[in-house]
Amino acid sequence: MMRFVEGLMPHLIVAPILFPLVMACVMLLLGERRYRLKISLGLFAGVVNLAVALALLVWVKQNELAGSVGIYLPSNWDVPFGIVLVLDQLSALMLMLAALVGFAAYVFSMARWHKAGSHFHPLFLLQLMGINGAFLTGDLFNLFVFFEVMLAASYGLLLHGSGRLRVRSGLHYIAINLTASSLFLIGAAMIYGITGTLNMADLAAKIPMISDADRPLFHAGCAVLGVAFLAKAAMWPLNFWLVPAYSSASAPAAAVFALLTKVGVYVLLRLSTLLFSSQAEGSAAFGSDWLVWGGLLTMACGSLGVLTATSPSRAAAFSITVSSGILVCVVGLGIPDVTASALYYLLGSTFAVAALFLLTELMDRVRDMEAAQRRQDEEEDVSLPFGFAESRIGPDENLDDNEEALIGKPTPGSIALLGLTFIVCTLLVAGLPPLSGFLGKFAVVSALLPIADTDFSTTPGMWTLMVLLFVSGLFALVALTRIGIRFFWMTSERPAPLLRSIEYLPIALLIAFSVLLTVRAEVVMKFAKQTSAALHAPQGYIQAVLSAKPQWAPTNAYRLEQEAP
Repeated sequence: MMRFVEGLMPHLIVAPILFPLVMACVMLLLGERRYRLKISLGLFAGVVNLAVALALLVWVKQNELAGSVGIYLPSNWDVPFGIVLVLDQLSALMLMLAALVGFAAYVFSMARWHKAGSHFHPLFLLQLMGINGAFLTGDLFNLFVFFEVMLAASYGLLLHGSGRLRVRSGLHYIAINLTASSLFLIGAAMIYGITGTLNMADLAAKIPMISDADRPLFHAGCAVLGVAFLAKAAMWPLNFWLVPAYSSASAPAAAVFALLTKVGVYVLLRLSTLLFSSQAEGSAAFGSDWLVWGGLLTMACGSLGVLTATSPSRAAAFSITVSSGILVCVVGLGIPDVTASALYYLLGSTFAVAALFLLTELMDRVRDMEAAQRRQDEEEDVSLPFGFAESRIGPDENLDDNEEALIGKPTPGSIALLGLTFIVCTLLVAGLPPLSGFLGKFAVVSALLPIADTDFSTTPGMWTLMVLLFVSGLFALVALTRIGIRFFWMTSERPAPLLRSIEYLPIALLIAFSVLLTVRAEVVMKFAKQTSAALHAPQGYIQAVLSAKPQWAPTNAYRLEQEAP
């Protein structure tokens, strides 16, 4: 039995791509009806995707693949000519993150959003397929394919539910992403023209051999390619599309969109450590300064955006840009200990923002109910001449008396539960103790301080990053506290919303993951440090990919005869 399991595990590498694709095709065949069957199949797909991601993560951890990687050749062709899927600690960690957030968002959508438009179920599964494929692929062209699958599905999910705001922001979102896709192809073509390959490991091996005459053109291709990734990673000024799009999307779609910026950050981290390491000769640390200062500007602009936000959805969207700025800056710094701390921060920030997007849906429902109640009260007012209305306040009452009368008045259970959940999300997003948001920022600062303290003049970016980490947290705390007071500190009668367990449980699940990150911080940080060490020593990755050999089968056994001595 153990031998069977060990033999099966390498083939599970393709499952996060293949299984959502198959289930999406089945969903399309079912048509627009049969919602219960679709929900059952979608839950089954989410559970299987979660189980596969967990199995791959455990397999990577048990086999200690920090210095080596798992390789799967779907086409069974020699590297670098065929498709190659690569599993290491970073990709396994990102697969687990995507599976957890995707499952929570899908369960939330079962309450009502899956019926708000057509083809929600297959679009959602194709979105997960594209995200998983981007994390697993070892080839730039196939990365483009998975990017397009991911983006095509996100177009449909963004417009899901219709509405003027979604259509307007969706057009901007589609335009900027189509432009980024074009830049992706141009950059990949320029790189292929210089190196003759798009396999990431093969590129890393060939970059030191590029001639001095061709290296500027290669750098130009990398820069064009980088613009496409930075647009997806939401770096300023390429992130103007993000806040309108994410804040107007449906709650489950916005929660999954929190993963899309992490895909851009993942690619930047993967390529910067693989292609521009110290072994890359004249291309070592290419573009790192741009990433550092671009990330800092993104943090500053995102923090100001959070401070000016008046709705929880816009605050959550701006929080994504802040976290992206932190991660992009860390990628540019290229310090292993800082990268490990940033990976821990990435997990907690994604869970927090996804939970906040889902919670926003319930908070908006409370606001809509209050507006409807207010309109009803206005209609019941006795109209007087010249537009005056009869006052409901007694002759001896004033605001102070009303405030005193509210003391001790019980808060509806659903409002209290939403308020407590919002407080936890605020602590996570702002990075306040004792939860994982604080631990992630504290770990980044702890890793930066010993380096930045050696020579202030050579590390201005590090000191600026540490200052902005505190400032961004303060701005998020002020903005979210203001929003929370307006929503939950009630000074008037407000109807209590119906809080369904199928909507609240996914939010509680994401918060529970954040709490688990806090409780098991030592274990997660140890895994993050191993992952960072492997990223900054890419020779193991390169050798594992280039040494992968096809598995002989009856269909290609003739090749074995030809190559036999």
